[in-house]
Amino acid sequence: MFITPAYAATSAQAAATATAHADGLSAMLQTPIVPLILVFIVFYLMVIRPQHRQAQNHDKMVKSLQKGDKVITGGGHIGTIKKIVDDNEVVVELADGVHVRTVRSTIMGKKN
Repeated sequence: MFITPAYAATSAQAAATATAHADGLSAMLQTPIVPLILVFIVFYLMVIRPQHRQAQNHDKMVKSLQKGDKVITGGGHIGTIKKIVDDNEVVVELADGVHVRTVRSTIMGKKN
């Protein structure tokens, strides 16, 4: 009822069927891979590469900070670097007599 009868195939028919399945399988595997690769390339060019370049520029700016530079912190505070504590910290003067010790990586940019 639910089971169909199975018939033996000749060797020529079996070879033709196997070749058709192999061709169909390779075509089926290649088709979705090409768009996936193209999406990854576009994603890399539009997102990953610019973000990596921006991070490199930020690292370069943070390493070049010197005493007397006017900076903007991640919290939006504008101040002047008064002292470089070590490779990771600086002291920023926000107002006369108001000094804040901050991590270098939180400095978003230099103010002209």
